[in-house]
Amino acid sequence: MRTFSLDSPVQYLKGVGPARAAELGRRGILTAGHLLRILPRRHEDRTVFKPIALLEKGAVGTVQGRVSAIQEVTPRPGLRITRVSVTDGTATLVGVWFNRPQMKTFFKVGARVILSGKVDRFSRELRMANPDYELADGTDGLHAGRLVPIYPSLGRIQPRFMRSLISYVLEHVAGAIPDTVPEEIRRRLGLKDASSAWGSIHFPASHDDLTRARKSLAFEEVFVMQVGLGLLRQRTHRTSGGLVHRPDGPLGRRFLAELPFSLTPAQERVIAEIKRDMESPHPMNRLLQGDVGSGKTVVAAAALLKAVESGYQGAIMAPTEILAEQHYYNLRRLLAPLGVRIALLTGSQRREEREQALFGLSAGNLQIAVGTHALIQEGVVFRALSLAVTDEQHRFGVRQRGLLQVKGAGEAIDVLAMTATPIPRTLALTVYGEMDLSVIDELPPGRKPVTTYWLTSRDRRRAYGFIRRQLAEGRQAYVVCPLVEESEAVEAASATEWVERLKHALPGFRIGLLHGRMRPAEKEGVMAAFRGHELDLLVSTTVIEVGVDVPNANVIVIEGADRFGLAQLHQLRGRVGRGEHSSYCLLIGDPQSEEGRKRLDILTRTTDGFIIAEEDLAIRGPGDFLGTKQHGVPEFVFADPIRDYRLMEYARREAFALLDRDPDLSGPGLEPLREAIRTRFDGLLNDLLIM
Repeated sequence: MRTFSLDSPVQYLKGVGPARAAELGRRGILTAGHLLRILPRRHEDRTVFKPIALLEKGAVGTVQGRVSAIQEVTPRPGLRITRVSVTDGTATLVGVWFNRPQMKTFFKVGARVILSGKVDRFSRELRMANPDYELADGTDGLHAGRLVPIYPSLGRIQPRFMRSLISYVLEHVAGAIPDTVPEEIRRRLGLKDASSAWGSIHFPASHDDLTRARKSLAFEEVFVMQVGLGLLRQRTHRTSGGLVHRPDGPLGRRFLAELPFSLTPAQERVIAEIKRDMESPHPMNRLLQGDVGSGKTVVAAAALLKAVESGYQGAIMAPTEILAEQHYYNLRRLLAPLGVRIALLTGSQRREEREQALFGLSAGNLQIAVGTHALIQEGVVFRALSLAVTDEQHRFGVRQRGLLQVKGAGEAIDVLAMTATPIPRTLALTVYGEMDLSVIDELPPGRKPVTTYWLTSRDRRRAYGFIRRQLAEGRQAYVVCPLVEESEAVEAASATEWVERLKHALPGFRIGLLHGRMRPAEKEGVMAAFRGHELDLLVSTTVIEVGVDVPNANVIVIEGADRFGLAQLHQLRGRVGRGEHSSYCLLIGDPQSEEGRKRLDILTRTTDGFIIAEEDLAIRGPGDFLGTKQHGVPEFVFADPIRDYRLMEYARREAFALLDRDPDLSGPGLEPLREAIRTRFDGLLNDLLIM
């Protein structure tokens, strides 16, 4: 038997050859190990043989019988049909193959065979076209008579061939798949070892065997991730020499005293947690969660002011220019009266403005920088950065956040990550397990819940009649244009068209336009006009999704609402409900799917971001939910944060217990775990692992 490893090129596997290897390579399948990760879409139960006489047209069935006749016909040039008649004593079924001459030699009259496929009826004849087939005597048992894996078709490579190929790989690497979960943990939790788990995920002996295999592999992927996050957390907690900030001085006390509103108990609790971290010798690494409108900006301002009062600088990084600009104006409003000097840094700034900001930051004349990813580019130098705040945390990868950290006065600066996307606690602990978690779980007093209605496009005239009445009473409104496609140019054109439509629908009212193609100065001019009530209605793309705060705006209409995700709709809805007036969100959409209808229905029933997050996670899965498919957060293949809530908690507990016993994973048998962590975290933790 030829031996090979998981790293063996697919071309040298039995039956592959150059052509099939090229077909697999186009899909990123280069090695035997890659093949094992082509998972079955489902398993068909072909263990129950149905009497041929009871087969029904259109049904999928599995039969067992003896070959009674083999016939080959050529009705026209280029078409050869092989017919194999099988009888089981109740009736006869004909298996039909097109241009597969090898079928004639595979079957022998009198042989006992198994056929599985979709049943059709021609005249009185029962047929299966291109069924899966096995010899009942001496069969390898891959294609019938068992729970059979059904693989996706990969170009010209058919599921049947994939079945044989993956079975061949499993046979030759049996026992060679490394166990990343220590044996003692596996035994205690009743988990399979890696080789048998991968074998059973493809070719299970039973439904219970398949369930146990999935559980074992789900635990493994969460466990590896949790150990890695635990190492990151350990690095932070071990590190002394962090920048120790001073206790609150007169500036911090004056800031709180002069706020035009009272902080909620939740805000006070979170600010106390952050200040305690900042005053400790260990670097802060904290995630702040707060629903739309919960008051995260004030919390961030208090933290940034603490850095400034301690003689350092602070920075806040946002994923979009409009959000960065909104933070800039909000922080100037809150902190400039205290003498704090703030800079804005974005990619589309004029060169002169940018150079002034860069000089001020490097010289220490500017104390807080607000910007997009432009903050982490080369050439941005801080004199004494001690606090990095990232907003909309899930839109930045681990490496992007790390690039901001190393611009600090020392390597171990404090980090505060914020998100207005409520993340269910299980998922937060799983994905951000290296961070301490703070939650603002109440809204400021006076924030009115937003009444939400779902209307179809036939009801649009009613919606705009309602807007007309609100504007006539002195209120303001947003209209969010439908998401046409991922193109700023197309969305800008769409927004411009909507302005023209609305001028006809709402004559006499002042209408402004905001979209991502506008220059920063233009955008701020429009927003300033809207804030100052020089505009009655703002037509916008999703650039207003986060950060925009106009208390007098009490209606938002979201056109094409069925094209948006739940979290995005919830964020957009959060633009209203910020003032004293009753507020409304009108969702206009004609969803074609049950999932689309469910999304819009959920929004009409609740304004609780955490309930919405749970529903969104259940609908979309963690990768899409977090928006992280391209942002460095590992996706789960086997684990499901909703279904596997307890398993994920077990994995976290076992991972942290292992690190308590063996902080650098130097014990025997842990090399596969160390290697899995190096791979999963793309080398980010190499300095923490024994090589």
